[in-house]
Amino acid sequence: MAKVNEKAYDAVVIGAGNGGLVAAVRILQAGFSCLLLEKHNLPGGFATSFKRGRFEFEASLHELNDFGSPQEPGDIRVLFRELGVEDKIDWIRIPEAYHMITTDKKYDCVMPFGVKAFTDKMEEYCPGSRKSVTEFFELCEEVRAAQTYSSSVNGNTDSDYMKKTFPNFVKAGSYSVNEVLEALKMPQRARDILNAYWCYLGVDCDRMSFLHYGSMVIRYITRDAWMPKMRSHEISLALDTRIRELGGDIWYQSEAETILTDDDGRIRGVRLTDGKTVLTRHIVADCSPHLVFGKMLEKKSVTERMVRATNSRKFSGRGFTMFLGLNRTAEELGIASHNYFIYDTADTVKQYDLMKKVDTNHVQATVCLNKAYPECSPAGTCMMYFTTMFMSDDWGNVTEEEYFKAKDKVADDMIRVFERETGCKIRDSIEEICVASPTTYARYCGHPEGVIYGYETADWDSLMPRMMMMGEDALMSPGLRFAGGYAMRSSGYSSAYVSGDISGRQTAGDLKKEGHKNEI
Repeated sequence: MAKVNEKAYDAVVIGAGNGGLVAAVRILQAGFSCLLLEKHNLPGGFATSFKRGRFEFEASLHELNDFGSPQEPGDIRVLFRELGVEDKIDWIRIPEAYHMITTDKKYDCVMPFGVKAFTDKMEEYCPGSRKSVTEFFELCEEVRAAQTYSSSVNGNTDSDYMKKTFPNFVKAGSYSVNEVLEALKMPQRARDILNAYWCYLGVDCDRMSFLHYGSMVIRYITRDAWMPKMRSHEISLALDTRIRELGGDIWYQSEAETILTDDDGRIRGVRLTDGKTVLTRHIVADCSPHLVFGKMLEKKSVTERMVRATNSRKFSGRGFTMFLGLNRTAEELGIASHNYFIYDTADTVKQYDLMKKVDTNHVQATVCLNKAYPECSPAGTCMMYFTTMFMSDDWGNVTEEEYFKAKDKVADDMIRVFERETGCKIRDSIEEICVASPTTYARYCGHPEGVIYGYETADWDSLMPRMMMMGEDALMSPGLRFAGGYAMRSSGYSSAYVSGDISGRQTAGDLKKEGHKNEI
């Protein structure tokens, strides 16, 4: 017989990933009771670390964008201040924006932070690009200002004010990255270099919304990038501590199995895999709608609209990561940069297509954390992690018998490509190696097909339509909201934190409107 928990909660958050952790803090800060459920024995989801031998590897974070310095904070640092966790974490600044290498055009470009420095460097690589790059950043600043205004009024924007104050934002709203860069008459070489960040959003620049890409780039270049000294798990633990300080409850090794509803389809509780039932009227789910509507929500409350809305969406990149512990220093190996983007081609459309198949994908986003934080590994060593994505479920064609051979093949190719393109010979210095495939990610976090980027942000499902649809989406299942990589802000650390902030505050707003607590 199922056991009903003695305490009912104003809200329950399912999943202690980035979005779920922030949502729980926001609900508690508003004065409501909150329970956070997590099936793992640690918080963070992908935001964690793990040890192999004498190395502690970062599981997924390359850097936090829009963070900024203590004196000139970006939106994420400001959010962490409001959450009460900024001072619980030791931060380090990433030294450069990115180092892009392409096989086809032989680009080898190291780009700095700061608009002036970035523009100067671009002019050096591509003479005659200064005017168009300057105009690009001016447009990006307008995009950021418009988004800040929209957030300040909770999305209830005044159309006349928008047209008058942010005319270029309105004009650019329906255009892709490449369409805007072409309109700016940016030279092709400058476009190629500027588009290097595209893999962080997982959509080629013919289909990616300019508003999404421009918003990300301006936040990177003007606010620098930072990360915690003790890996992303330091953020997860700080948020865990903050939830407890605010009186919240966290149950680890407690997997939510069924979201319970009443006859009107409203949330009434959560049943765990151990049979325990927790009563609540509000849930924030830090997991995919495919999982929630396909397996968790009681069948009687699953509507055709939910099924159609979910199945119409397209999964984004499936993750593959290799972690290396090397018994020589980065300087000894000749590793020059913290963050490498190595592409087969500078053409993002062609590159996206190549990434659909395991055998044709040679892309990597590679980090050597020692270049930002030399003491992150034992003296005389360094650590690297290499990440790629598959833009289809081609990994699903790998048989059980061929699984380990397939992992070894992709990992070997990553090393081969890095050595070929950088000249750094790392293979003979490998002391520890660990490989995570899409199968690993699917098993670890329960993501369909091993997706690490949520739903693809292209066309009708890009960032701005998602933000505009938040109110309507919330009506689909009263009392249920989403946070994390599958939510309105899409994937990525900063976006996941912001999604938790939005969903947590909206849930608190719903509770305030109801005017009562714990009446289940």
